[in-house]
Amino acid sequence: MSSSFAAAAGEPESTAGSPLTRKGQATRARIVAAAAELIFQRGVASTSIDDVRREARVSGSQMAHYFRDKRSLVRAVIEYQRDVVVGLATQPRLGRLDTFESLRLWADLNVEKVLDQDLIGGCSFGSLAGELAESDSTMRSDLASGYDQWAGVIRAGLTAMRRRGELRADARPDTLTSVLLAAHQGGSLLSQIKRDVKPLRDALNAALAYVHSFAPEDVALPSPRRLRPGAAQGRSLQRSTWPAAQPS
Repeated sequence: MSSSFAAAAGEPESTAGSPLTRKGQATRARIVAAAAELIFQRGVASTSIDDVRREARVSGSQMAHYFRDKRSLVRAVIEYQRDVVVGLATQPRLGRLDTFESLRLWADLNVEKVLDQDLIGGCSFGSLAGELAESDSTMRSDLASGYDQWAGVIRAGLTAMRRRGELRADARPDTLTSVLLAAHQGGSLLSQIKRDVKPLRDALNAALAYVHSFAPEDVALPSPRRLRPGAAQGRSLQRSTWPAAQPS
């Protein structure tokens, strides 16, 4: 089974071609989750098909049934990690991510996520982008599509805020979305390198302050959640201080 990343663009990457049973779907999901965890820890280049097979506790024939090669497995991991970052932004307590309260909570949850990882690995989707963006045009397209979906959630919330008058008419949701995502990605990388949550927290705070600069004077920006002592070195946020997302 080939592990090449250089397969031709547009090559089909289905499973065996027939619909998966519920058990088959669960097995495939277990393989992808195992691959995602190993790749997050080690990187794509240092993770082999056999590593994933052992971690997922499946046979070689099962791996071959669900994934024709390493490339198809990595593309599934891109989808998996896309769903992780989009899922964090669309969880119920954030509502539609269309208030300053929910944007603040989104930022705080992202800070907590890297703290829960002990500041290791950075953003799970961004780390894939850093490793794969120049390796394969199809994977770069997959990554770009993932960022577009992630951005779409944020943009929709900002657009709703502008429509309700919580952002001025001159606010540009596309630009503000890029500012928020760039702050997240750059801050995550710096926090990973420095093993300190402050760069991510500062970047997100600055990005939110910029978004808030387009709000009317009577619209407040909530303060960031208070960290426990020592949190910058890997402790989590005080969960009891998290506010519930405000309904729109």
